[in-house]
Amino acid sequence: MRFVVQRVCEARVSVEDQVIGQIGHGLLVLVGVADSDDKQIADKMIDKLTKLRIFDDADGKTNLSAADVGGEFLIISQFTLYADCRKGNRPSFTLAGKPDKANELYEYCICEIEKKGFRAEYGSFGAEMKVSLLNDGPFTIVLDSDEIVR
Repeated sequence: MRFVVQRVCEARVSVEDQVIGQIGHGLLVLVGVADSDDKQIADKMIDKLTKLRIFDDADGKTNLSAADVGGEFLIISQFTLYADCRKGNRPSFTLAGKPDKANELYEYCICEIEKKGFRAEYGSFGAEMKVSLLNDGPFTIVLDSDEIVR
């Protein structure tokens, strides 16, 4: 499982010119799922994500988590995080999870983040989406379960 995490002042996602998810101060999280992922891996990734201390404290140091600052989450499915660009110029996506499993784990992530007390908005799995954001920092981190969980 891979998360691309961006600290944002605001972010939104639209489908067919309709805004379907929007947040203020918080984290935009692009979620990629592989076939080898499961709920145990998702739980560890979510725990790491929600506890990341990437918001500034009063001294300007990144010591605060989303919970500490009342941060919101915008969660977007992103199978292209598993693009394999080693051969040729056209990416292969065979490493990405099959749609049914990926959607199940994507929805699981949203529910678990909400269970932790966070406001979470989200995109539409498999839809053509337009995502806009005002990156705060800019501050972007990649979390990969191969590095965090295994």
